Amino acid sequence: MSNYIGVDVGTGSARACITNKNGEILAVEVKDISKQELQLGFITQSSNEIWDAILDIIKRVIDISNVDPSSIDGIAFDATCSLVVFDKNSLEPIAVGPNFDDSNQNIILWMDHRAASETDLINSTNDKRLKYVGGKMSVEFELPKIKWLKDHLSPETFHRCVFLDLADFLTYKATGKIVHSFSSAVCKQGLLPTGVEGSKLGWSKEFLEKIGLEELSTNNFEKLGGSINLKEGNFLIPGDLVGHVDKKFAGLANLPNHCVVGTGVIDAYSGWVGTVASDVSDRVCSDSPQELNKIEGSLGRIAVVSGTSTCHIVLSKQPLFISGVWGPYRDVLAENMWATEGGQSFTGALLDNIIETHPAYQELERITSRQNKNIFVYLDEKLEELRVNRKLDSVFYLTKNMFIYGDYYGNRSPLADPLMSGMIIGQTMDSSINDLAIKYLAACEFIALQTRHIIDTLVTHGHGITAIYMSGGHCKNKLLMELISNCCVLPLVLSKYIDSSVVFGAAILGSVAAKINSMKENKLEYSLNDVLWSQMKLMTPKGTLMMPKSEKSVLRKYLQAKYEVYLDMIDTNIKYRKKMEEVYK
Repeated sequence: MSNYIGVDVGTGSARACITNKNGEILAVEVKDISKQELQLGFITQSSNEIWDAILDIIKRVIDISNVDPSSIDGIAFDATCSLVVFDKNSLEPIAVGPNFDDSNQNIILWMDHRAASETDLINSTNDKRLKYVGGKMSVEFELPKIKWLKDHLSPETFHRCVFLDLADFLTYKATGKIVHSFSSAVCKQGLLPTGVEGSKLGWSKEFLEKIGLEELSTNNFEKLGGSINLKEGNFLIPGDLVGHVDKKFAGLANLPNHCVVGTGVIDAYSGWVGTVASDVSDRVCSDSPQELNKIEGSLGRIAVVSGTSTCHIVLSKQPLFISGVWGPYRDVLAENMWATEGGQSFTGALLDNIIETHPAYQELERITSRQNKNIFVYLDEKLEELRVNRKLDSVFYLTKNMFIYGDYYGNRSPLADPLMSGMIIGQTMDSSINDLAIKYLAACEFIALQTRHIIDTLVTHGHGITAIYMSGGHCKNKLLMELISNCCVLPLVLSKYIDSSVVFGAAILGSVAAKINSMKENKLEYSLNDVLWSQMKLMTPKGTLMMPKSEKSVLRKYLQAKYEVYLDMIDTNIKYRKKMEEVYK
C-alpha cells in the first residue's frame, strides 16, 4: 500500500504526518523550533535548525507508524511565508540582521515587521500588480523584506544572496532543485502568472526599478527564480511533480529513492487542501452534483484555518477584486483558478491576551492547576454556571452589555488598516473570575463577528460562500464554533484532523505528486486540477457538520444586534483617531 508524508513548518514548531492512500493519518510527530527577536519587530529563524528538526521528525514518524519505508511514494512541504537567504556560491546561510553577526539566523519570519517604510514605498507606486494583492502589499510580504536587505547589506553581500520562500527552500533541500511555487511567488513576491495584466515574464523590470530593486531583474530575473518562460518547471502549482528525493536527503530521512516530492505551499493554503473536500458538505454546498468530481466542487467552500492568527481562503473561476482582502491570486492552488485570502492577525492570541492580562488570571491558574483542568474547559463550565444562576436561555446572552473590538494587532481584513486597535465597552469594577469568563466570551464573539464581516465582504464582491470549513485549534472551542456558524448564518464543517489539517494537506500534495509521477511513467494524459481534487476527495475524511439556528431564533436576532454594534465600533475607532490627528495639523 502507498503511504505519503506531509511536513508543516509553523511559527514555533515543525510537524510531520504519514498517511495511507485512503487519507488515514498513521502517525504525527512534532518538534519545537526557536525564533529570535533581538530588536522589536526583527524576528528571525535558522534554516539549519528547521531542516535538522524536519529530518528528525520524518525518521520518527516513520518509526512510530510501523510502515515499511519503501512504501512511501510521495512527500510535500508547507511552511509559513518566511524568507530564507543563502549564498549562491557556497550555499551557506547569510545573516539577515538586525546585527548581521549570526549567519545561522538567515530567515526573516513572516511576522517580522522591519520593512514598514519599504512596504510604503512599494505601495506608493500604485503598480498594476498591486491590484492582485488587495490593493497594497503587507509588511509581512517577502518583497519588502528583500528591499530592506538591499538597503542594509553591502552590495557585494546582496549580490551573492539567493532568496527563497521557506516552503520552496524545503523542497530544494529535499530534491536539490530550486523550484518556486506559484503559491509563494504570486501571494508574497508580486509575480503575475502568464496572461494576467498581459504578463509574459511574470516579473516586471519597470516595477523593480521603481522600488529600487533593479538588481533583481538582471540575468532574466535569476534572483527571483527567472522569468516564467525561462524554462519549463521553474514555477509550479502546489502538488505538481518536482522530482525524486535527493539521495542525501533520502539517506538522512530514511526515505526510498523512488519517493517523489510535490511542489510546496504556504501553510494556510495547505489547510485549504486538507479540509474543503470533506464529503459531509455535498448536501449543503453544491447545487451541481456533476461539479463535485471537479475542482469546481470546491467553489463556495471557504477554508478557515485558525490558530494564533486565522486565514480565510476561497476559490473562484474569475478574478474578484476586493480592497483590503489579499488576492485575487491565479494558479496558487489550482490551474486557472483564483484564490482570495482574508485574514485575522490576532485570534488565538486575542483569547490568550484577554485571559492572561485579567486581574483574576493567577487565581484561574491556581484553580485549574488544582483541578487538573484545561483553562478553556473551566471557563466554559464557569459560563454555564453563570447562565444557570442568571436564568438565561443561552450562555451567549451573558455578554449583552460587554462589547470587545479585538484588533489589538491592527486589521488585516477586510479593512487592511494596521492602525486599528482594541476597544472594550462595558467595563465595571468587577475583577473576578466571573468577569474574566464573560470577557473571554466577548472576545470569542468578536472573532465570530469579524469572520462574518470578512465573509460578507467576499459575498458582496461576488463570492458565493455556501459553507465554512474550519480547522486548527479553534475547532476545540465549541462556543466559538457556534458563534461563527450563527453569526455567518452558514453551515460549518469541523475537520476530523483538527490539529493536523495543514500537515495533512501537505501529505495530500505528496500523494498528488506520486500520482502524477505514475501517470507520466505510464505515458498517461492528466489534468493537474483533476488529480488534485480526486486525491483530496479520496483522502479527506468526513468532518462534523454544525448548522446555524433558524432565522426566527432569539440568538440570531441577538447576534445581528451585536454585529451592528461591532460595525459602529469600527466607525468610532476610525473617527476618534482622525479627530486626534487633526489636532496636530
